[in-house]
Amino acid sequence: MKNLKHMDILKLDRRSFLKLAASMGAATFLGTYKADIVRALELSGTNVVWLEGADCCGCTESFLNATYPDVIQAITKLSVHIGYHETLMMQQGVFVDGRLVGTSELNSELALEEYMTGEKPLDVLVIEGAIADGPEGSGMYTTVGGNPFKEMVQRCAAKASYVVAFGMCATYGGIPAARGSVTDNMGAQFLQTTKGGTLGADYTSGAGLPVVNIPGCPAHPDWIMLTLAAIILGKGGLIELDRYNRPTAFFPPDNTIHENCPKRGFYDLGQLATDFGEYEKCLWKLGCKAPYTHADCAIRKWNNQLNMCTQAGSPCIGCVQPGFPDSTSPFYVEMEKVPTLVGVDINTIAKAAIGAAAIGVGAHAVRRIAMKEE
Repeated sequence: MKNLKHMDILKLDRRSFLKLAASMGAATFLGTYKADIVRALELSGTNVVWLEGADCCGCTESFLNATYPDVIQAITKLSVHIGYHETLMMQQGVFVDGRLVGTSELNSELALEEYMTGEKPLDVLVIEGAIADGPEGSGMYTTVGGNPFKEMVQRCAAKASYVVAFGMCATYGGIPAARGSVTDNMGAQFLQTTKGGTLGADYTSGAGLPVVNIPGCPAHPDWIMLTLAAIILGKGGLIELDRYNRPTAFFPPDNTIHENCPKRGFYDLGQLATDFGEYEKCLWKLGCKAPYTHADCAIRKWNNQLNMCTQAGSPCIGCVQPGFPDSTSPFYVEMEKVPTLVGVDINTIAKAAIGAAAIGVGAHAVRRIAMKEE
């Protein structure tokens, strides 16, 4: 850590900055580089507007449950001004104590309007929740104060220096856009795996970036905090994105959750659970999607870096993968005959690995190559 403290993070290139931040975690990163952050900010705040559409508020809850740093610490250290967030904001709305108010300090609609018109600079737009396009492109299936959420997103995005979609619903449509939906929900710049979405395939923000996607159901608070830190420190334009606009530091295209899963050793030995509660076995046959889900969950962990889904006995449901939930459903049913380079399904691999860890490791390597995302 001594060497890290003497590193000038403001001079790091794009391959180094987010990888360093990702490996340290939000708490250590913000604590270690507090002086650099202050120097970069030069006492000027960053205006953030956070819009919520068709969602369960789960990603905001995840963000609020961050412990080190908690939300107040993060906002303070990063000198962030939350200009609008319907869950966190202090403004009460059109009426305060029964009286009409006409100032943005007390009226939330006026506060948001100042950012949509450009009266106040909008540095970062965070979108949480899917965006309804229906009926017939009007967006009226999801409204806030009688206004189409779709229109709010488009107006804010036109003024924002950066746009970050937080959570599976805002990134790719998520559960609100799942098979059977009648509201035509979509993500900010994707609909499932197809680029386009509400803002269109060619959209770029004021800084020249597409929408930065931070998926997950919910998304990890570190992912959003460190992405915002990169943007605020002037590193936003250097964030390396994959083909689904995910930061590769958190969603590595050549690495899966399976790589570092606490139950990985059981997979190598072919020890596969067939019933829930068999904790000392791999969860593949119970529907685990970790072998082809790209995220750093197994390294970063959740709940104050204590645990993760498979460690707690639940199969990974692939909630960061574009196309979720349709592409990974049913969650707790084994996905049969997953193709590999040698044409061998996962059951055959597991059977061959029983009693021979070396064979298991070899089979795992084959799957790693086969499931690598371009």
